[in-house]
Amino acid sequence: MSEKAPLLHYRLTTSTGPEPRDVAQHSRAKADRDGRRSKDKTARKLGVVFGVVIPTLLSMFSVVVFLRIGFVVGQAGLYQSIAMFLVAYFIITMTVLSVSAISTNGAVDAGGAYYMISRALGPEFGGSIGIMFFFANVCGSALYILGLVEAIVSVFGIPEEGAAAVAGHHQVLPSGYWWSVLYDTSVLNSTSLTTANYTGFRLHTLKGNLLPSYTADYTTGAMMSFATVFAVMFNGCTGIMAGSNMSGDLKNPSYSIPRGTLAAVLITFITYNLLSLLAAWSCDRHLLQRDYSFLGDINIWPPLVTVGIYSSTMSAAMSNLIGASRILYALSKDNLFGGVLALARKTSRSGNPWASVLVSWLLVQVVLFAGKLNTIAGIVTIFFLLVYAAVNLACLALEWASAPNFRPSFRCFTWHTCTLGILGCLVMMFLISAIYAFASIAFMLLLVMLIHYLGPISNWGYISQALIFHQVRKYLLMLDVRKDHVKFWRPQVLLMVANPRSCTGLMTFINDLKKSGLYVLGHVRLGLLDELPSDPLQSHYDSWLSLVDHLNIKAFVNLTLADSIRHGVQNLLFITGFGGMRPNTIVLGFYDDCTPQDHLQGKILVSTGYGLDAVCPTKDPGDQRSPFFPNVRAAEEAKDLQEEEYVSVIADAVKMGKNVTLARYFNQFNREEVLGSERKIGGHQSMTGPFVDVWPLNLLRPDSRGYVDICSLFLLQLACVLKETRAWKQAKLRLFLCVEAGCSLQEEEETKLRVMLKELRISAQVQMVAWDQVVALHWQRQGGRERGNLIESAQNEESMEREEAEAENEKGIQTFPNNAAHLTDEYICAVNNLIHRHGAPKPAVRFLYLPRPPADTSRYCAYLHQVDLLSRDLGPTLLIHGVTPVVTTDL
Repeated sequence: MSEKAPLLHYRLTTSTGPEPRDVAQHSRAKADRDGRRSKDKTARKLGVVFGVVIPTLLSMFSVVVFLRIGFVVGQAGLYQSIAMFLVAYFIITMTVLSVSAISTNGAVDAGGAYYMISRALGPEFGGSIGIMFFFANVCGSALYILGLVEAIVSVFGIPEEGAAAVAGHHQVLPSGYWWSVLYDTSVLNSTSLTTANYTGFRLHTLKGNLLPSYTADYTTGAMMSFATVFAVMFNGCTGIMAGSNMSGDLKNPSYSIPRGTLAAVLITFITYNLLSLLAAWSCDRHLLQRDYSFLGDINIWPPLVTVGIYSSTMSAAMSNLIGASRILYALSKDNLFGGVLALARKTSRSGNPWASVLVSWLLVQVVLFAGKLNTIAGIVTIFFLLVYAAVNLACLALEWASAPNFRPSFRCFTWHTCTLGILGCLVMMFLISAIYAFASIAFMLLLVMLIHYLGPISNWGYISQALIFHQVRKYLLMLDVRKDHVKFWRPQVLLMVANPRSCTGLMTFINDLKKSGLYVLGHVRLGLLDELPSDPLQSHYDSWLSLVDHLNIKAFVNLTLADSIRHGVQNLLFITGFGGMRPNTIVLGFYDDCTPQDHLQGKILVSTGYGLDAVCPTKDPGDQRSPFFPNVRAAEEAKDLQEEEYVSVIADAVKMGKNVTLARYFNQFNREEVLGSERKIGGHQSMTGPFVDVWPLNLLRPDSRGYVDICSLFLLQLACVLKETRAWKQAKLRLFLCVEAGCSLQEEEETKLRVMLKELRISAQVQMVAWDQVVALHWQRQGGRERGNLIESAQNEESMEREEAEAENEKGIQTFPNNAAHLTDEYICAVNNLIHRHGAPKPAVRFLYLPRPPADTSRYCAYLHQVDLLSRDLGPTLLIHGVTPVVTTDL
């Protein structure tokens, strides 16, 4: 609703509110609106003049044209007065262009600027600006009432002691602050000559009024300046949205609104400047500065001015009051502030929002205690400037987003006009009062945050999403994989999730591990699209995204349909991501016999208030909105994935050049407990941070000799990335090196590793672990073969494997060496016990070296069995195999 649309055009009927949240209610409301519109087609008969021009003129010609033209000229002089009008009309012209563009891009409903901004920018900005627009209308209504009372007291009031006015026979009303408040209240519920002269058209009078002469305002006693005078003058330039809100009564809104509004702006601009020129040419400056109602005294027929003052101010005041109530009613129906505005939603049987009118009336009454028009003029102007800046911002955002559906029939605007409108509004706000400007913007931003975090999700569309898409697409095209460099490497993770109910701990942990990289939750649903009537995954995305919100993680979701888990994972590895943003690491849950646990049972999704249980009955079956995931697998139920297929997924990922991480026992991981300020160690409270243990040696290849290879460096890099995360800053890295007594080769490796840690700027506690007895079990298994011959044999085998791999790589085929070490369960269990013994205090998570799957697929089950024995009962553990270089010592 316009801030100053004429009272004639307001009908106390139920306004067409914004769309309700509930889908069924939305459908019914839309049907009702369509029915009303079809019935009201005959009412659409207003054209440009009576539908737009006259309402806008009546809205803009209010107290300023009759009571403040002389004030502006008397204080600022003719030159600066014209400059003020140029600045003001430049701002409102830019805003009118934006209003015309938005209003011709669709039907404008009740709420005026609030409706346009909220539907263009989304509920956050719409709600906050709606509140500011409501306050602007409230203060505007009070401003016009104060102006009317000022005119009444000027004509009929008895001058106060010391006043320059001379009482006449018609001046019978008592004057003073409290009398004025009483008169203001009376007007809300239901001009004295000076000693200065009217000279007529005289050149010397014009010369005397050309330059500024700022003095104290005789109504408030405050010293005037360009900014304060502009604040008063600008109130005569508002009301430009009156035509936009008449769209329901116009024959052709897209034709009438832009032409009618621009015509009204041009007419008022010419009128204001002409009146300023005539006043400066014919009235003594002292008269202009000391008598704001001088027009009634110098007019040929004074009652004409009196009638104009009374009618225009009463119309503008009441229209602002009704407009404020309609904005408040629209805000309450949108339910952006929850129960705070519940009272304003009440209506009478006929649909009159009486509660909103009452609240608006009370707030206007509060503002009336300001006492003087010029006192609140600056606040009103700042509120309107902020609203106009938001309208320009809405149009600018729609233009920048390049949304295909933004195609207004009015095209006389560009992003330049929107930007100039925004800058003009902001500059004048701070020139008028930097304190009020900062306070109003801060208040608006506070409302934005409150609605963002506490408000409901709307179905209006969010311009932020369109802008983000536009920018992200542009930058993704600029992200060139050919320019990748190892020193800027970061983990980009695809976490495969079978059922999110059983792996919330892992999802939150990987969120910490991603280091501002890409994080995607992947899920494979078994099935074939040929056998289904439609894609069954589309309806599940909302549930997954709601879970992401609930866990407060920064992740994308990618679901796929396939005939097997292996093929589904292949699909996700092939298609997930865009350009340079593709997963380089896949994380899989471990394949074991642990019974899954439901970590979502009884949890509530804060943003909606709905439960995360598998079954959440409601009174209305159509209102089932809780994220739905199937129940966790029972212990006796068969898995969808067999051992050989699981290892095949690992092998496929390595073939595709992806790093592989197997996560085990993360059902035992409690992030809040691990990262809390106090941790229990041995039954006592400790302020130390959590420990992260790293075992960089391939423990399933005891005959391997190196700690510094691609895989061990990748494992070490991931542990370091975790420690650099803000939440894990207090964590301590413990690096365990397995050494054999009297082996100089291991000493060389230790020295090499310490030098490497120093070059890589990695801080870690290096601990030597003697494992002679453990590794001896492996040598004994070799049938008494000498250790030196075994090492030489292993080296020869590795060399042969490397040559074969290089030969295959030349053909574009990547092969994998066999795991030549023949390991016994006894040896692996001994290694597992070794890790257990060196795990005090108990670490939050362990990082272990994961060997490649064997080239022989018949040994997949044995490979999985070995990895299972190695990591059994170790608590939260990551088994990692890296295939890409991730660290560098170069600057």
